[in-house]
Amino acid sequence: MSRSNVRRVAVPVTSAAVVAGMMLVGSPAGAAPTTTSYKNSCQASAVLTVHKVADTSMTVDAPATVAPGETFTYRIQPGGASYPNSESGATTTNVSRLKVDYEIPANSTFVSAAVVGTGTNLDGAAPSVLRVDDTGNANGSGNVLRLSGSNQTIANGPSSSTNSEGGIRAPKLKKDLNGNGTSGDSWFRLPAVDVTVVAGAPGVITPKVRTAGNAGNYNNDMNYYSFLPRATFLGGTQWAPTRCTPRDAQGSALNAGAGPLATITVSDPGPVIVDTTTTLNVPGTAKTGTAVDLTATVAPAGATGTVQFKDGTNNIGGAVPVNNGTATLNHTFTTNGAHNITAVYSGDATNRTSTSAASNVQVTTDPVIVDTTTTLNVPATAKTGTAVDLTATVAPAGATGTVQFKDGTNNIGGAIAVNNGTATLNHTFTTTGAHSITAVYSGDATNRPSTSAASAVDVSVNVVDTTTTLNVPGTAKTGTAVDLTATVAPAGATGTVQFKDGTDNIGGAIAVNNGTATLNHTFTANGAHSITAVYSGAEGFATSTSAAGTVDVSTDPVIVDTTTTLNVPGTAKTGTAVDLTATVAPSDATGTVQFKDGTDNIGGAIAVNNGTATLNHTFTANGAHSITAVYSGDATNRTSTSAASTVDVSTDPVIVDTTTTLNVPGTAKTGTAVDLTATVAPSDATGTVQFKDGTDNMGGAIAVNNGTATLNHTFTTDGTHNITAVYSGDATNRTSTSAAANVEVSTDVVVADTTTTMNVPGEATTGDQVQLFALVKDGDNNPAVGGTVQFTINGSNVGGAISLVDGGAKLDHTFAASGAYNVGAVYSGSATFHGSTAQASSVNVTDPAPVELDTVTTLTAPATATKGDAVNLSATVKTQAGDAVTTGTVTFMDGATALGTAVDVVDGQATLSHAFALTGDRHITAVYSGASGMKESTSAASTVTVSGGGTNPGGTGSLGQLGSIFGS
Repeated sequence: MSRSNVRRVAVPVTSAAVVAGMMLVGSPAGAAPTTTSYKNSCQASAVLTVHKVADTSMTVDAPATVAPGETFTYRIQPGGASYPNSESGATTTNVSRLKVDYEIPANSTFVSAAVVGTGTNLDGAAPSVLRVDDTGNANGSGNVLRLSGSNQTIANGPSSSTNSEGGIRAPKLKKDLNGNGTSGDSWFRLPAVDVTVVAGAPGVITPKVRTAGNAGNYNNDMNYYSFLPRATFLGGTQWAPTRCTPRDAQGSALNAGAGPLATITVSDPGPVIVDTTTTLNVPGTAKTGTAVDLTATVAPAGATGTVQFKDGTNNIGGAVPVNNGTATLNHTFTTNGAHNITAVYSGDATNRTSTSAASNVQVTTDPVIVDTTTTLNVPATAKTGTAVDLTATVAPAGATGTVQFKDGTNNIGGAIAVNNGTATLNHTFTTTGAHSITAVYSGDATNRPSTSAASAVDVSVNVVDTTTTLNVPGTAKTGTAVDLTATVAPAGATGTVQFKDGTDNIGGAIAVNNGTATLNHTFTANGAHSITAVYSGAEGFATSTSAAGTVDVSTDPVIVDTTTTLNVPGTAKTGTAVDLTATVAPSDATGTVQFKDGTDNIGGAIAVNNGTATLNHTFTANGAHSITAVYSGDATNRTSTSAASTVDVSTDPVIVDTTTTLNVPGTAKTGTAVDLTATVAPSDATGTVQFKDGTDNMGGAIAVNNGTATLNHTFTTDGTHNITAVYSGDATNRTSTSAAANVEVSTDVVVADTTTTMNVPGEATTGDQVQLFALVKDGDNNPAVGGTVQFTINGSNVGGAISLVDGGAKLDHTFAASGAYNVGAVYSGSATFHGSTAQASSVNVTDPAPVELDTVTTLTAPATATKGDAVNLSATVKTQAGDAVTTGTVTFMDGATALGTAVDVVDGQATLSHAFALTGDRHITAVYSGASGMKESTSAASTVTVSGGGTNPGGTGSLGQLGSIFGS
């Protein structure tokens, strides 16, 4: 076919006139429809390949607001479209295989979809809607809703063709929309689709056309809009399969038209008012003049408000607040007879009122003795060393007294008091095997004793998870040995650690000792070595593998940057020595630190040891002294200087506030000495502490030593003793008095000795929270009951006193500075257990690795260019905070091909002058390389349409003027 005989056939496009004249059918949402205008970027393939951008639109009728979980329907419909009936001797026969794909919107659950109406000026297969997957096949789990005729398309479906009619067809119009004869363009419009979904969580639901994955790529079989134009010329047939993907309204950004076509707000409907049930628990009998508990349980458990107990129609006392779902009134009946008790719940903001069923309490002067049943509830299995609950339930529920739990014939601990009909023992099994457990109820004044049926607990070894942490130097020198250290938590783990260089073992397995395993290793090859540590596991401990650590090995040492941090007191007294401390990072730095007062050296250089250097210095002149620390550097570490810190020096001392904390046992035995300890902060305080029992002094004042003062005291009288500690103050510290603490003194208290042990991580990172554990046991290895644990760091209290739970106490702590810390724990003691102090444990705290910032790269490129003529491609690189990036390079890409060499980023900008050698649409991106402290990033793609210097082969205007797509 010669160029002069080519017939140009049009691809359908949206027309504002058609949109205005073709309204949506009905209005399912009851809100004004929203019409979104954007552009289609299409490619038609025939004898020639033609690229076109044209206006289009989509109309959505949806509710503005729905509630979470609400089922609702929205309607979506494309705008009208057209094609020329004839041009240049060729005749357009029709457009068929019309298909539009919509995405099922996020934050919703698909229910159904249905076609509304038949559209305008359409024939062929009846329009239908299917749920399809990425391949275009019908799939109930697919993410796409397809409007088509029997899924007959040009591509991306089970019934596809680019050279035969099928599916929905738009025939040539014999008349225009007003019924008049026409030889102009043929107009049509696809029908609407009703989509029914269930709303998700509060937020938004945004209907969109299909652009996910490859569907957003230009001229892709998965494009949301495709169709097949057909034309006749000289008795022959020509086909032009066409694929379209959206652009924004300006036509500059590919896929920008994939944004929301409407926004449906999913709003929180506010609190839901629910029904409640109130259950009453009262004793069946009571004795006149003896108090009993009346308890109401309100469901759901989170209910607040109050409960009013009633005897018949009369209120019993005032309303009782609901706490953790229950309200209890301790009540004394004064008259004999049957009392009809109810409980009336008041309700609250989210819970309705409710009234319990009535229960009778038979009140007599003499108690009624009743039979009881004891039911045992224990776990079927347990692990050694892990506490489990053994629970006995005694009926009737008002029973008091105690329950003795037994393992076979042996008692498990002491008898447990019955409370609200239950007694629970938190017990740790120490031996494996089957344990036969029973519960023996003691009875009380109105309830006979009873014994539960036996229940078996199968106890096995407790296997705990482990974590393995690797500590290796960042650099090493070939032929020089370095330590590779693995720390296994928890600290009691045994077994071995195998160090690995990549997948190769480094030597043999190393035994774990006190939670660590260390290999002294000499690297023989230069390069980056990826080191891991694999813990073997042991009885009771699971295996674990550390994160990889990299050691850069070279013949010559690697010189790294350092930071020097200065720690000095804010004030000092003339003639009194104070410590000036510098901390050098990384912590393995050696060399010296020279402290300076202004520009003058303070003494000589101080050697760096374990990353720190300390000078004990006496200022001789009053005033503000500007102190700095200058690190000398060493073979592998560069020099650095700290920020300046000011020390205000004066002749008169600086008086500071103090706090005095008192630690006393909760109980003591008459005639047996106990320790009363006061801790004064700051820890360098001197002076004395006077302990007091009420207003009476207890002996003489006790000198403060290393921040503490202890009085060994013997109480001679039973009863409650209210103890305080009064600190005297000294030249630089003000007086202070502790909070009062009670000691219950009696003749019959038996107090057991205890041992406090600690479990803390060997390594920690500044800013990251770690857990400090303390465990308190008696001489029989049973957990201590009652009392508190006070944790200390380097001798100073940290956090408040923590009550024991199952013999243990836990403190979540975050270290603010790097260095070595000694962590201790002091148990206060309780009614039956003496206090004890744990042996201190070391924690090595290091600073975290530097954080790389995310970057954003934005590309600026012209929309068009001429082959061979240079144009500027510019990239702007910023951090997410909006700061300009000043290092790294940008490579400009045409698809997968680099354009020239990388361009340096200067003040956040990189520009490349480039002349395109190929015509057509060029899809350009800018790739930022990243740099120290900066992550890589890639811009969104921009399309540059390159022409050959004459007529643009893509043409301009609407898709109704595609140009010679059927010949050349």
